[in-house]
Amino acid sequence: MSANSHPEYHSELERLDYTLEYLKNYNDNVFREKLRIDKEVEYGLSHYNSDNAEQFNELVINKNINESLSQKLKNLDKSLSKPYFARVDFVEEGTQNKQDLYIGKVSLMRDSDQELIIIDWRAPVATLYYEGRLGEACYESADGEIKGEIKLKRQYTIEKAELQEIYDIDITTNDDFLQAALGSSKDNRLKDIVSTIQAEQNKVIRADMWKPLVVQGAAGGGKTTIALHRIAYLLYNYENTLHPKNFMIIAPNRFFLSYISEVLPDLGVENVLQTTFEDFAMSILGKKLKLKNPNEKLSFLINNNSNREYNQKNYLIKSSSTFKSSLDFKEAIDNYIKGIEDNLVPMGDFSIENFTLIKYERLREMFLKEYRHLPMAKRINEMKKTLVNTLRKNREPIIEEVIKLYDEKIEDVKDRMKDCDKRRKIIIEIADTRDALVEKIRRKSKTIVREYLNKFKILSPIDYYRNFFEDKELFNGFVLQYIDESLAKELRSEILKNIVDNIIEVEDLAPLMYIKEQIQGLDEKFSVRHVVIDEAQDFSEFQLFVLKKLIGGNSFTILGDLCQGIYSYRGITDWNQVSRKVFGENNFQMLTLEQSYRTTIEIMDAASKVINFLKDPNFPNPKPVIRHGEPVLIMEKGTFAEVARDAADRIRSVLSEGYKSVAIICKTIDECKELRFQLKKVGMSPGIIKGSESQYLGGVVLIPSYLVKGLEFDVVIIANGSSTNYTTEPLDVKLLYVAMTRPLHKLYIYSIGEKAEMLKL
Repeated sequence: MSANSHPEYHSELERLDYTLEYLKNYNDNVFREKLRIDKEVEYGLSHYNSDNAEQFNELVINKNINESLSQKLKNLDKSLSKPYFARVDFVEEGTQNKQDLYIGKVSLMRDSDQELIIIDWRAPVATLYYEGRLGEACYESADGEIKGEIKLKRQYTIEKAELQEIYDIDITTNDDFLQAALGSSKDNRLKDIVSTIQAEQNKVIRADMWKPLVVQGAAGGGKTTIALHRIAYLLYNYENTLHPKNFMIIAPNRFFLSYISEVLPDLGVENVLQTTFEDFAMSILGKKLKLKNPNEKLSFLINNNSNREYNQKNYLIKSSSTFKSSLDFKEAIDNYIKGIEDNLVPMGDFSIENFTLIKYERLREMFLKEYRHLPMAKRINEMKKTLVNTLRKNREPIIEEVIKLYDEKIEDVKDRMKDCDKRRKIIIEIADTRDALVEKIRRKSKTIVREYLNKFKILSPIDYYRNFFEDKELFNGFVLQYIDESLAKELRSEILKNIVDNIIEVEDLAPLMYIKEQIQGLDEKFSVRHVVIDEAQDFSEFQLFVLKKLIGGNSFTILGDLCQGIYSYRGITDWNQVSRKVFGENNFQMLTLEQSYRTTIEIMDAASKVINFLKDPNFPNPKPVIRHGEPVLIMEKGTFAEVARDAADRIRSVLSEGYKSVAIICKTIDECKELRFQLKKVGMSPGIIKGSESQYLGGVVLIPSYLVKGLEFDVVIIANGSSTNYTTEPLDVKLLYVAMTRPLHKLYIYSIGEKAEMLKL
């Protein structure tokens, strides 16, 4: 309700004014402190002395303080316009003391009595707001479970430091406050939702960090937003042990990264690594390889064709991708690597001038057993230490032994021969041989370790990968237990052809990263400890496994929707199965986001009928939040020209109504180009999203169906939902479902000819 009509408006306004005044003073104090530290940093840099360790340490500390103060000022600046969004009145069990808890994005404590003026939304007690109902409630704290009673739950709309609306509530779902948030128009960026986080979302955000979390989330369930809020929550709760650089978000493409770019900064979090799997893989491999666009393969697969040659190629593409993405392929590579490992230690003892320092058997034992936990290159580094120490320990005793041996020879000559020119000549020759050998040992000892280590032939990951496929007999020996000979032949042929052209596919990245990790290991600077994967249904078993291997643990947040698995030929079709295979039996958490907050009941009902066409028990039905809108409009047209004329009129109409983002979703990129050509004729020229864009600018866009996952728009127009364009094949059904679940408010579907079977239900 309007704030000034609420019975407690004046007391709430008084509280807001007090909070804003305190925030302003606190902000001024932080600003003054930052100015002081700025001067100390500036002085430290201008008077820097590299020999003064104390000065260096002080400079590092001040720079860290400076960064912290800068971030605090950014957060306070945002709080000055919107300090909090909710209030919970709580009486702890066994006390009569009512706590009025005001919840915002950052905490604020009064210096005089350490009383919290604002509670951070990530604090344990904030769970009362997100999950508690009026009456008995509890929350988990560091001291255990705290029980009590919630007397009041209240939400505020505060904009530009003005109190506009106050809502008294019981739960956060389906209330006016949430409806207002969901009903707003969408621009070009995803926003934070700290004020409207629902109970099921809150459980995801606050789940145990150290056990893999797998989230099956409905389209529009807020998976991406919740994942970002989870990072902010974990950083808040582990601030003494973890830093932003320890977190990595993997998104489906760079375009999507642009779309989500503002959420973490809005939550006060900077410097989290945000990347795509492809970019991350290239950074790990450290070699410039040309990556084949994965959308080309998908585009080929979604082009419906009854041609026998097409169907055969379709089968081979899917089968080879499925195998390369599996843990069966990982096992084949494991056997290949074991062969490399068994033959890597150079034959022969580590010796110097016939003096054995370490026997070959002992060297193999060190490499294959003692250092087995390390990548091979790092095992060699460990062996180097042993070689150096052994040489250092034995060099002088060997030299002494050589001297003693030759001195004994000299004494023997002296005993056997009388002094004469011949005896003197023999003694001189023995002494010269002794001195030369000693000098040779001293000289050789400077290079012998390096020369021995140079016999270890470590290749690049791509060279090992090529060798794996080049040797037909070797390759077949490793893979024929998993695939048939014809597929093995096709796989070898395709891979070798690509490698010659310096090209690899997405499915090759996990195997290459795995070989890199097993053979060479990672850069010591790699510090990621928790991985968040969005649209994870399109990840493979091998990708998940290699990520687990790289971070050396199980700290994952994996979010996806099996209904949207358009890369199912290499992706995930069963969360439980893949989680057991990658993380171990019962060593993961499964949570579900059933509620869909994005779109209206009318749109979600239509989309549910489409996905239910597949009758797959793994596909849960989304439950739309109670928000009604216009019915889904399906219109049959004869040509793209007709579609363009009608769509242009509708787009102009919705833009005039105040909607900010419109997506025209075509099945393929070629269809996008064709429709754009027709739209130009009627005075409209939207840009085409091709997946390589670095940012999303909002407005009206043309976009192929396989690039829209995770995105949302005010209005969606599906260009051609015909029966020939979207068949009853699972991939087509999923693509149509994905397209239909993108709009917040309006959905228009055109069909050139008869509409798809799924749309007739």
